[in-house]
This record gives sequence, structure tokens and C-alpha cells, in this order.
Amino acid sequence: MVAESDTATALGSGTVDVLGSPRLIALCEEACQNAMTGHLEPGTTTVGMRVQFDHLQPTPVGAEVSAEAVLKKIDGRRLRFEVSATDAGGLVAAGKFTRVVVGIDDFMGKCCSPSS
Repeated sequence: MVAESDTATALGSGTVDVLGSPRLIALCEEACQNAMTGHLEPGTTTVGMRVQFDHLQPTPVGAEVSAEAVLKKIDGRRLRFEVSATDAGGLVAAGKFTRVVVGIDDFMGKCCSPSS
């Protein structure tokens, strides 16, 4: 359910109290991650690389919104998804997301280890 904290105003991405695009993109990224549950090797995950996204219709506070991700192509470690989000009024967003399979320890080591 869309909460006040999910609005464009609260997220700083706009000045209207409807579902903000950053929250909607995050919901679609979560759908991509969920689509890969049980399909990744232990110790790996996916991280976002590219987002092509059209936010088509506003969704008010209090409305239910859901996202779906369909894996369309595997290109090495790159996973290409088509995503969509809907509310009671129909399609509110659609796009293409690319995520990359990474080793968690290696990835975290690259970003978070102090330099020697």
C-alpha cells in the first residue's frame, strides 16, 4: 500500500503526494530480485546496472500497487528483465532493467574495504 513516505514529496523527487518514481523503481527492482530467488549460486546476488523506466500514471496514497519482473535474456552475468507495475486502475509503469550477477564477498570488498 502506498504510504505518505512513498510519495514524490517525501522522497524529494517532486511536489505532489502520489507514489514517487524512486519508490516505484525500487519496487520493480525488488520484483527482479524475487524473480531470481532459488536460481542463483550460494554467495551470489544481483545488483542494478541499467534502468529504462516509464512512469505512466499517478498512484494515490492508500492504493495497492504491485510489480512484476520477467527475465527476458541472459548475457553472461547480465540479466535483462521487463518490468511492469499496476494498481487498481491498470498499468502505472513499465520498463527494462539490467542486473548483474556478482559474488557478494567480492562486490562488498571492492566497495567497502579500506585501501591498503
